[in-house]
Amino acid sequence: MFESLSERLGGVFDRLTKAGALSEADVVTALREVRTALLEADVSLPVARDFIRRVTEKATGSAVTKSITPGQMVVKIVHDELIRVLAGDDAPEALKIDNPPATILMVGLQGSGKTTTTAKLAKRLKEKQGKKVLLASLDTNRPAAMEQLAILGTQIGVDSLPIVKGETAVQIAKRARTQANLGGYDVVFLDTAGRLHIDEVLMDEVQAVRDIAQPRETLLVVDGLTGQDAVNVATEFDGKVGISGVVLTRMDGDGRGGAALSMRAITGKPIRFVGLGEKMDAIEPFEAERVAGRILGMGDI
Repeated sequence: MFESLSERLGGVFDRLTKAGALSEADVVTALREVRTALLEADVSLPVARDFIRRVTEKATGSAVTKSITPGQMVVKIVHDELIRVLAGDDAPEALKIDNPPATILMVGLQGSGKTTTTAKLAKRLKEKQGKKVLLASLDTNRPAAMEQLAILGTQIGVDSLPIVKGETAVQIAKRARTQANLGGYDVVFLDTAGRLHIDEVLMDEVQAVRDIAQPRETLLVVDGLTGQDAVNVATEFDGKVGISGVVLTRMDGDGRGGAALSMRAITGKPIRFVGLGEKMDAIEPFEAERVAGRILGMGDI
């Protein structure tokens, strides 16, 4: 992820840092290239525009152009601004799972990797935080999806709610809550139905489940390779259901990475985790500093 953006920016900043003295015009020209690189990486236009405006304000003053290492100062300003775009102004929050049983509602479109992500997060909470976790699939349209979650649960050693044919999503959510209370679970994951696109039926069902489940967290899983589409999906889900965070999957792929750069700025919602492959432990908390460093070629993600 970010390879082509990283290469483009690397070229721009190499020229800046090697130039020695810099005029304001040099900086403006370089930032114009940065803007093009961001747009080619599928960063949304308003985000790219705002980013360049903020960097230009800080990087064209005499404090920068007259300094001993102006090129490095510009790179540092870009780096800090990247972190701000990726993470917002607030410190990242841990998942709110302090009041057992805490419900985490998982939402997203079909094919985003939602069910796999649910299992990955369950495994992480079990192993890293010693939580007792219950999984429940609410995808009544696709029995295979319900079975998939149960199979993944067995693989990672996490309980899943027994499948009862003919129940509605709301009925399953109620039963999961009862089971979580009776069984002394710390966290219950509700894996809602995915659709190929956003429709009223999907949203109505998710809203009904949300109202019953009263989740502490509502995490939207989106495919990180879909760029602008991922941001549009997040905006719609947040408007209809209200999300508390985003998980970007397939961030190990060769996509352009624009979703990660636009998500926080446009939706105001934090990216909480990134999926980095198929394996059950291939998920990590999203760390803006590491991602910004990687984009600017300052080390690995």
